[in-house]
Amino acid sequence: MPKICLVGAGSTVFAQNILGDVLSSKSRGDYTISLFDIDPERLKTSEIVTRRICEALNLDRIRVEATLDRRLALQGADFVILMMQVGGYKPATVTDFEVPRKHGLRQTIADTLGIGGIFRGLRTIPVLQAICRDMEEVCPNALLMQYVNPMAINCWAIKEIAPAIRTVGLCHSVQHTAAHLADCLGEKVADINYLSAGINHVAFFLKYEKLHADGRREDLYPRLRALEVEGHVPSDDRVRFDVLKRLGHFVTESSEHFSEYTSWYIKEGRQDLVERLNIPLDEYIRRCEVQIAEWHALRRDLEGGKPIEVCRSNEYAAGIIHAAVTGQSALIYGNVPNNGLIQNLPDECIVEVPCHVDHNGIQPVRIGRIPSQLAAVMRLSVSVQELTVEAALTKKRDRIYQAALLDPHTSAELSPDQVWKLVDDMIERHGDLLPAYH
Repeated sequence: MPKICLVGAGSTVFAQNILGDVLSSKSRGDYTISLFDIDPERLKTSEIVTRRICEALNLDRIRVEATLDRRLALQGADFVILMMQVGGYKPATVTDFEVPRKHGLRQTIADTLGIGGIFRGLRTIPVLQAICRDMEEVCPNALLMQYVNPMAINCWAIKEIAPAIRTVGLCHSVQHTAAHLADCLGEKVADINYLSAGINHVAFFLKYEKLHADGRREDLYPRLRALEVEGHVPSDDRVRFDVLKRLGHFVTESSEHFSEYTSWYIKEGRQDLVERLNIPLDEYIRRCEVQIAEWHALRRDLEGGKPIEVCRSNEYAAGIIHAAVTGQSALIYGNVPNNGLIQNLPDECIVEVPCHVDHNGIQPVRIGRIPSQLAAVMRLSVSVQELTVEAALTKKRDRIYQAALLDPHTSAELSPDQVWKLVDDMIERHGDLLPAYH
């Protein structure tokens, strides 16, 4: 009976999506579902959700366990899914926005790059170290599926901390954007063939084409460019279509994310850019508030006995588990060590590429060289990722300053002295959420 362990299972809505996918998949095997969280209230709600999913699907041989003991949850696991948010919405996420704002630095999502992404990585990596140590002792053969942002920073750290652990980082940006572009063009995503490659949140479609019934392959990039020229771009996606115009390829992560990954779009005194491109500053704070309200609504529904609806998502976890258990091959997009997969990116960085999955685990596809302008944009992020990981693992405070100094958006807005002061204030505000640096 394969055992699936969810670390951070108190992220109830996301856990519901993952478990709904897994338990309604074709394999529908007997599983042990082990839920772990540090918040007993949220853990209890997620346990109820898991049992309700089993009831809705008439699965009476699924074993569900919930515990506040992480090692016990991980014991003997075959699959480990990370979905925690270290520090929570309050105080950590609020800090990621409030402190930079006082220094004149505005952000949209702040969970992947920028000063917010750097500090989210710094407070998450020590927890990842502890999880990896536990896994090495109690489930060394498990496949670790890493969903926590900052994705590339976290996966890079895991590679350094525990290279023997089988790991893949998972995100939904590639498949979401593939479907979104099909909608923009009035096409069915089932008729679309695409190839994406890069780093998480800064990957680009190298190919986006329609497969016709007669076997023809139609390059859809001319039609996508025409949307921008004709002014038919979705109002919430103006940044990405502007990137398409500048770089010739469409980026897989949303406009609100990508707007803070470069020095191009969010600028002091350029409110005109923010308005014209419809950039939602402080967006993640609003989303967190909505997600918290959704959790409370879900909890009320469960306590009121409302039947749970099991809907399939397009997250990759269920497909990976099904392929690993049955041997039936699946194709996903995963975040893995580069090691030559993308020739013109550093070998040591984490890349997001197509991967085959079966009994043998995760097998990434070698891409070769990508267009040089795309690799150049990616390398801006890679340098910040590398320094953040080094800061976390060596506890060198200078590396935090340097990561922030090299961050495209932060360095475009703040002087070196301002960057140093911002980092100092972020460290002080984080308090015990961070280790001591020297």
